[in-house]
Amino acid sequence: MRKLKLQVTMSIDGFVAGPAGEMDWMSWDKSENILAYIMEINGSADTILLGRKMTDGFIPYWENVVANPKDPSYLLGKIMIDTPKVVFTKTLKKSVWANTTLATGDITDEVNKLKKKEGKDIIVYGGAGFVSSLVKEGLIDEYHLFVDPAAIGKGMPIFKELTGVRQFTLIKSIPSDSGTVVLVYEPKKQD
Repeated sequence: MRKLKLQVTMSIDGFVAGPAGEMDWMSWDKSENILAYIMEINGSADTILLGRKMTDGFIPYWENVVANPKDPSYLLGKIMIDTPKVVFTKTLKKSVWANTTLATGDITDEVNKLKKKEGKDIIVYGGAGFVSSLVKEGLIDEYHLFVDPAAIGKGMPIFKELTGVRQFTLIKSIPSDSGTVVLVYEPKKQD
């Protein structure tokens, strides 16, 4: 079965965005080893999951990157645009984005259907509310947490929906010169 991998940047105090979705605290200056790792985990996936609210910023951002072949993120942008995306929504009836389909049913059912399909792994980027739902339902198989060297005090967490303790096993950690540390975790099996 395919794995669902979360790739998310978070502050050291556990927020993925400011209270109103601000991302001005994020370090966009990634070191070569972090960029190589981003390319590696995206290369292991053939489907991107997004929450409806995040899609409005995500797809246009990467379309702009791909429009400029001299952009340092061009190759990653090509992956983001060329990879089929599934947008989870309760409000839309049809997709307004290219290379994108909609998932409108129960989140657990929809994700499990995708996991059972043939293919590479699936990667999810967000937004915060959507990822919180995936975390709550135990649907994420690997957490790739890019911890930036910033504390923002308040904002949008992704673990707020947990009703009890959830344990994880550290699989890998990757430090960088930019101060970002990637922590890769797998959830421990619940008894």
